[in-house]
Amino acid sequence: MHEYRSLALIIIAIFVITLAGAYFSPTFSEQKSFLELFMMFGAVLFIISLLIVFATIGLRSFILYMALFLAIIMQMYGVEGAALFVGLTYFVWGSIFAMEVLLFYHGLKNAREWFEQRYTYKSFKMEYKAFYPMLWVASVFLEWIPSLLYRESFMKFYPAEVLKDMEKILPEK
Repeated sequence: MHEYRSLALIIIAIFVITLAGAYFSPTFSEQKSFLELFMMFGAVLFIISLLIVFATIGLRSFILYMALFLAIIMQMYGVEGAALFVGLTYFVWGSIFAMEVLLFYHGLKNAREWFEQRYTYKSFKMEYKAFYPMLWVASVFLEWIPSLLYRESFMKFYPAEVLKDMEKILPEK
């Protein structure tokens, strides 16, 4: 953690100096320029931090796509648009992952092959943790609600069992 202290201090210093420039500027146009620069630094910091989070989760193939679209969306729609993009991306990717997990849980051979082709145990476990809430959302929409509508018995879903099964079938690295 100590190795990141100097980086954090540099980032804080950039923001403080930019705000000081806005505060001490004699004209409104200079203040506006410094505040726009401050917002741009914030946007860049936001994009970089999201990319670091996704890289840490293990989605390295997704990083360039995410960086490009996030930068474009932030330029066009601001931070709110970027947050919406990130939220929708999480929802779509998480839904796909959760559906495949449910299919695997119920013994479909194609779902097992899908995970074997795309994941190691480490990468699966990272996405499992990242999309854990989506597992339950998918379970509600794909199992519980249809069971209520068709008056069938509920199918039990235990995500921990999926993790144990994946440890047996997926390679470590």
